[in-house]
Amino acid sequence: MSDIDATKGYLDQQMLIAMPGLEDPHFTRTVTLVCQHNSEGAIGITVNRESGFNLGEVFEQMKLDCEDDQVRGRIVLEGGPVHRDRGFVLHTPVDGYESSMLINDDIMVTTSRDVLAAIAEGEGPERYVLALGYAGWADGQLETEMRENAWLSVPVDSAIVFDAPLPERWGKAVGNLGVDISHLHDVGGHA
Repeated sequence: MSDIDATKGYLDQQMLIAMPGLEDPHFTRTVTLVCQHNSEGAIGITVNRESGFNLGEVFEQMKLDCEDDQVRGRIVLEGGPVHRDRGFVLHTPVDGYESSMLINDDIMVTTSRDVLAAIAEGEGPERYVLALGYAGWADGQLETEMRENAWLSVPVDSAIVFDAPLPERWGKAVGNLGVDISHLHDVGGHA
């Protein structure tokens, strides 16, 4: 990701909802925030999978001091199967971080250390979540998967990204489509 405004894709400002039939273990019942979609492909951050790490462990690894046990105990998400050693902070918009990209009026993503340092010092964004890794698709790959009924898309909802309990995020995202979860089937059809 870069600070350069790439050509916008039709999936910008969208969340991808994995359909029940998507059997890839990396994406089963996931909600993935699309951070960038253009002619080169797509990048997204999964927002409903726990990584097994907490923020305190990340701070220790980065040699950042944080005295706030509540902040240190916050879960870290598994953002996707690509570069699981890289951190992506989804947060409410704040200017001044080194490597940030605005997703919409409510969310930006920052990949630089300075945002984590600010969070550790109690001076970070109002709302945030850290994810390790990301989901990536080559040019045309995501579009093909969507035609194969692997994904649905819904506009980004910051309440899902920042507030909803992890086990409820997939259902809430489906609910934003106005669809009853019980009506989703494992296979899709084509007209």
